[in-house]
Amino acid sequence: MNATVCPSLIRDDPLCFTPALLPFYHSLKPNLIEAVPDLILTLAAPVIAYWVLSLFFHALDISEWKWLEKYRIHDSAEVQAKNLATRSEVVWAVIFQQIVQTALGILTLSQEETHVTDHSRELRSWATAIEPLLSRALGDRMSPLLLARVTEFLYWWGVPALQFLTAMFIIDTWQYFLHRLMHVNKFLYKRFHSWHHRLYVPYAFGSLYNHPVEGFLLDSVGALLAESLTGMTTRQAMLLFTFSTLKTVDDHCGYNLPWDPLQMITGNNADYHDIHHQSGGIKSNFAQPFFVHWDTLLGTRMTREELEKRRQKSRKTE
Repeated sequence: MNATVCPSLIRDDPLCFTPALLPFYHSLKPNLIEAVPDLILTLAAPVIAYWVLSLFFHALDISEWKWLEKYRIHDSAEVQAKNLATRSEVVWAVIFQQIVQTALGILTLSQEETHVTDHSRELRSWATAIEPLLSRALGDRMSPLLLARVTEFLYWWGVPALQFLTAMFIIDTWQYFLHRLMHVNKFLYKRFHSWHHRLYVPYAFGSLYNHPVEGFLLDSVGALLAESLTGMTTRQAMLLFTFSTLKTVDDHCGYNLPWDPLQMITGNNADYHDIHHQSGGIKSNFAQPFFVHWDTLLGTRMTREELEKRRQKSRKTE
């Protein structure tokens, strides 16, 4: 798409165009999918993503492909033997949490007006705010063309990327401290968080198997808080909610897959979170779903090697 919203008399204005590669959150369409309001799509996308990716990993779980064995963190027999929650119980608990999340989204997310944004006007407004800063920093080296290029980058990609990263850190911070509290406080753990740890050996569609209170506070409120504090649009929130859902499912998938892009982003992956589900690592690796900085800074990070050393030491003392 190489659309333009500029009046014909000012087509030479360097700020007066939209790029050929238009970010979907700046799409000129009133709705990304015709006849489906963006709000509905925002609420539906994470649910669809959850079950599509979960079913993919479930297909791997029930396959008899020998080449997969070296990538499994636990074998299938161990999953059946050690987990306390039945699969049907897990499915219904997840569906209930997704119903609550959807209802909360309907109540809190706004349906933005469906209109075509005047990108030209927005870009000029941004340029007016940026120009004094560039002039102060660059002096005589600042030119109208440079101002246009910096403005374009920040408007189309830079600021949205910063909003997204900030939202990721907000979700991580919210979940780390609340998750850790639910392990430190015996009442909170026994009453709420122990539900999730009935899955001693995690699997993909059990990633949102939580007590409803925990699911509401840890997942739903955290995501909405990140969306609100960063000033995201509905379309940006769609990306955030869907990506965080995919990451959460992947973190519980039970596989160390070297070609899985979600496991290559950071060290917070399926193996990292699996350690937290084991008895020797349950007081470690609270960080989720994106980064490991809080575990690293606050001394709660555990590696697979450290877990194995702890197990060996425990066997020797028995």
